[in-house]
Amino acid sequence: WSDRMDYRTEVFGLMRAQMTKNAVIVPDGAKGGFHLHDQPDDPHRLREAVERGYVTYISGLLDLTDNLVEGEVVHPDGVRVLDEDDTYLVVAADKGTATLSDTANRVAARYGFWLGDAFASGGSNGYDHKALGITARGAWESLKRHFRELDLDPATDPFTAVGIGDMSGDVFGNGMLLSDRIRLVAAYDHRHVFLDPAPDPARGFAVRRRLFELAGSSWDDYDRDAISEGGGVWPRAAKSIPLSPQARAALGIEDEALPPTDVIRAILRAPVDVLWNGGIGTVVKASFETDADANDRSSDAIRVDASELRCRVVAEGGNLGFTQRARIEYAAAGGRINADFIDNSAGVDCSDHEVNLKVLLNLAVDRGDLDGDERNALLREVTDDVAAHVLYDSFLQAQILAQEVRGSATRMYAYEDLMLELEGEGLLDRDVEFLPSSEEMADRRRAGRGMERPELAVLLAYAKRSLIGAVLRSELPDDPFLAGALRSYFPAAVISRFGHLVDEHPLRRELVATIVANHVVNALGPTFVSRLVAELGAEPAEVVRAYLVARDVNEAGARREAIERLDGSVDRAAHWELMDGLDTIVEATARWYLRHAEPGFDLAVAIEEGRDAFRRLSSMLPQLGAHDWRERRERAAAELVERGVPEDIAHEHAFRGALEHAPDIGAIARLSGRRVEEVGRAFFKLGQTLQLAWLEHEIEGLPVGTRMQRWALHAVRDDVLAARRLVAERALAEAPDAPAEEAIDQYLEDHAAGVARLAAIMRALAGEGADLAGLTLAVRQLRALVA
Repeated sequence: WSDRMDYRTEVFGLMRAQMTKNAVIVPDGAKGGFHLHDQPDDPHRLREAVERGYVTYISGLLDLTDNLVEGEVVHPDGVRVLDEDDTYLVVAADKGTATLSDTANRVAARYGFWLGDAFASGGSNGYDHKALGITARGAWESLKRHFRELDLDPATDPFTAVGIGDMSGDVFGNGMLLSDRIRLVAAYDHRHVFLDPAPDPARGFAVRRRLFELAGSSWDDYDRDAISEGGGVWPRAAKSIPLSPQARAALGIEDEALPPTDVIRAILRAPVDVLWNGGIGTVVKASFETDADANDRSSDAIRVDASELRCRVVAEGGNLGFTQRARIEYAAAGGRINADFIDNSAGVDCSDHEVNLKVLLNLAVDRGDLDGDERNALLREVTDDVAAHVLYDSFLQAQILAQEVRGSATRMYAYEDLMLELEGEGLLDRDVEFLPSSEEMADRRRAGRGMERPELAVLLAYAKRSLIGAVLRSELPDDPFLAGALRSYFPAAVISRFGHLVDEHPLRRELVATIVANHVVNALGPTFVSRLVAELGAEPAEVVRAYLVARDVNEAGARREAIERLDGSVDRAAHWELMDGLDTIVEATARWYLRHAEPGFDLAVAIEEGRDAFRRLSSMLPQLGAHDWRERRERAAAELVERGVPEDIAHEHAFRGALEHAPDIGAIARLSGRRVEEVGRAFFKLGQTLQLAWLEHEIEGLPVGTRMQRWALHAVRDDVLAARRLVAERALAEAPDAPAEEAIDQYLEDHAAGVARLAAIMRALAGEGADLAGLTLAVRQLRALVA
C-alpha cells in the first residue's frame, strides 16, 4: 500500500529492484501496489481502509490467474486466455501490508486457489520476517564483507553508525541488535531525531533491545540518562534543534542549531563507519541529479548528494534509499556499497523457501502422510535451517561482488560482451539500469578503470536471470544427478521424511534451474558463462553442465567452504589467493569438458570417472614434475603458512594448479588401460623433457589488451595441453606392453629430430622473449611430434 500520490513511480522503482532481487528465487516476479484516494485520519479506520483495498487488490489478481484443480489447469471465469497456462502466483508482505498475509490467504481460500496458505508468505503458519530478523541479517552479511575489506569485524570491533528508522521497525530494529559493538551516534524516523554523540556500546545495546521489545516504541521512549552528554531526542515537528558542541563534533558540522530537516541531512552526511538504511524514502541522489530524478517528493527536504557522504560503508536494508546513480558515485569515490536488491534479498529469499516448503509438505498432507498441525510443527522445527540457507545465499552474493571488484578492470571486454548479450535477449536496458554505454566502457578501458560495485550488482542479477532462463529451456534440469541439488534446497529434516516427494514438486525444474544458475554465478562470477559461450561457441546450459562436473571432480564445494571458514583468520590477500586458485582450476577443468566431452554427457558418470583421477593424481603431485618446479611449489606453500593459512590447505593450493592435466591423464588411463598414477608420472616426465611447464608459464605471463588477444592466448594454451595429450597417447599406444615412462622415452628417442627442433624454438623464445607468434610456432612444432 502506497501513501504517495505518485505511487506508480514508486511501484516502478520497486519493480526494478524486485526483478533483480528475484534472481535468487524461483519466480520472475513483479511488483504492484494500490493507493487510497480517501485516507482517513484515524489510524484504526485507516488500517481498515487499507485492508479493504488490499482485499480488492488481491481479488483482482486472482480473478485473472489460472488455478490447479486435481492436477488440471482451470482458467478463471470470464477471462479470454491468450497466453500460456500459468498457475503460479504468490504474494509477499511489503510496505503497508506486512501484517496482512493471513488476509491474503483467506482471499485465496475463498477462491479455492491451489497454493492454500502458501499463497502469501509470513502468515500465522509462516516465517515472521521481523521475528526472524531475516532481512536485516541478510544485509548484515553485506556489511560484514565490507568490513572485512577494511580489516574490521563488526562482532568484535566497536564502530560508529547512523541510521534511518527506529527500533520498532523490522530492518532497523533487528539490524541494530546484531552486534553489541555498535556506537549509534544518530538516527531518525518520520517522528523523531535521535542524537547520542559519544554512545557507550553496551549501554546503547541494552536500551535498543528494550525498545525493540516494546510494542510501537519510538525514539521518544529512549532512556535519556543513557544518552551521552550533548545528545537527546527531538520531534521532527520542532522548529529548531539545538546542537551541543559534542553533537556538532559527532556530526562534523559547525551550526549551533538547525531545523530538523537540516539535522537529518547532517546525520546522513556524518563522518561515521556505517550508514544503516532500515527505513523508507530515497534520501541520497547523485550530485548531478535533481530531486525530481529521485522520484520521491516526500524526501526532497532531507535528501543529500552522494558526493557529500562521509561514511565508509552503506548497508541498504530498506528499498530505494539511494538512486542507482548515487550508489555509483559513492562507490567511485571509495565508498563501499552494493545495492538494495543485494543487501535486502534475504527477505524475498526466505519467502520463497517458505512457499516451496509448503508446496512440498502439502503434497504429504494431500496423501494423508501429514496433518495440518504436524505440517506447521515441522515448518517451525526447520526455521533455523531455512534461515541458514538464506543467509548463505546473501553471504555468497556479497563475496562474489567483492571478488569481482578486485579484478574488474581486467574484465571490461567480458562485461561489455555480457551487456550486449543481455540486450540482445531483451532483458537489459542499460539506460534504465544506469550502466555505462559502449563508448564509456571503452573510455574506462583506456583509463584502466573497472566497473563499480553497484554496477556489478546489476550485472550479477541479470546474469543469473539470463542463465536461469537458458537452463530452463534446456534438458539439463532433467538430468537425474541434479536431484541432489534439489534435495539440498530443502532442510534435512524435511528430506529425511518426505524426500520421495521432491520429484513431484510442481516447480522442480524451476528450482533446479535457479539453484544451479546461482551456484555458477556465485562461484565464478557473472561473465564466466558468457565468456565461454562467446569464445568456444557453447550453449549456456552446456557451460553449466561442464561447470558442475568441474566443480565436483575438484571437490570444490568442500574446498571452498574450508577456505571461507578461514576468512578473518588469515591474511586477506592470502584468502583471495586461495579463492582465485580454486576458481582457476575449476574454470580450466570446465573448459576441458566443453572441448572434449560430448554435449549432454551424463553428469553422474563423468563425475564418478573424473573424481577418481583427480583424487589419485592429487595425492602424488608433490612427487611429480621437475625438481625446480616442486621446489617453487613448496616455497609457495611455506609463504602461505607464514600468512596464517593451515599447512594442509596451503600445500594443496600450491600444487593444485597442476590438476588442469588431470582430465587428460584420466582419459589416457581409460584408453590405455593403465593406472592413473603410471600415466601421471609419464605425462609429467613428458612435460619436463619438452619444457612444457615453462611454455605454459610463458603463455600465462603474456599481456593481453583485447578480447581477441585473450582468446588467442587461451587457444594457444588449449593447444599446448591438447598436443601434450596427443604425444602421450601416441607414445603409450605404440608401446602398450612397456612401462609408461619407458614408452615416453622410446617415443621421444624415435622422434629425436622433432624434439631437437622444438628445443631450438624453446631456446630462441627464452633468449628473444616469448610472444604470441613464437608460442604459436612452438605449439605447431609440438603437434608435429604426432603428425
